[in-house]
Amino acid sequence: MRIVTPIPHKKARIEIIPLIDIMFFLLASFMMVSLSQVHMKGIKVTLPTGVSGETQNKREYVSLSVDKDGYFYFDKTQIALEEVLPKLQAIYQTSPDAKIFIRGDRDALHGNVIILLDRVRSSGYNRIAFEIKSEAGKAIPAPGAIP
Repeated sequence: MRIVTPIPHKKARIEIIPLIDIMFFLLASFMMVSLSQVHMKGIKVTLPTGVSGETQNKREYVSLSVDKDGYFYFDKTQIALEEVLPKLQAIYQTSPDAKIFIRGDRDALHGNVIILLDRVRSSGYNRIAFEIKSEAGKAIPAPGAIP
């Protein structure tokens, strides 16, 4: 004998929309955490500013710096100019696709930055970037205006 109930029988179902919301929340959380984990390898210098600068990805890179007193730095370690080329050649042997970032202090002599650029090119690297502070989005001053 079968007893019939007046309450309709519903099958269980999985709701997808809350799962999608949770996945978007986790995705956004992981993106925010990964963006906040940028490690600076270079020394603290006063970078010049530029309007057309773009942020670049710095996964595998080498930071070379020149401070205002003319001292050269490999990442955060002070290095003699004669040691730059052998060190870069050794890195080029293991990682020829590494990015080279040159950081020159705003008050550094132009000649020191060019000497460093010449050493980097002599080591075999051709893709070199100069690191600046980006002021993209700010108004461009009129020519002749005092900044």
